[in-house]
Amino acid sequence: VFHGRILARRLVGRETRYEVEVKAPYRHRFPLVSREYLWVPNTCGCPPLREGAEYLLMARRHVNHEHTLNRILLQDGGYARPWTPREARMVREAARHC
Repeated sequence: VFHGRILARRLVGRETRYEVEVKAPYRHRFPLVSREYLWVPNTCGCPPLREGAEYLLMARRHVNHEHTLNRILLQDGGYARPWTPREARMVREAARHC
């Protein structure tokens, strides 16, 4: 889970690749750097993320069996919600309870 701002969007085959500025990482199992690529299958029912907008994103690290592909993937079960001050409060409260 992290707070990110969408910098760019590019269609690559059957997926959309978003360049994301990571504003603040929260509960994460893998390290994030300040800029990441977020991949979304075009079959996902997710609405397109707008360039310049900020979101609270829940994605997972996807590594293939050959370990030649290592990327952040937003799947159907993922979460992409527009960032609001309410989101900031919810994240802070959740962090205190962990």
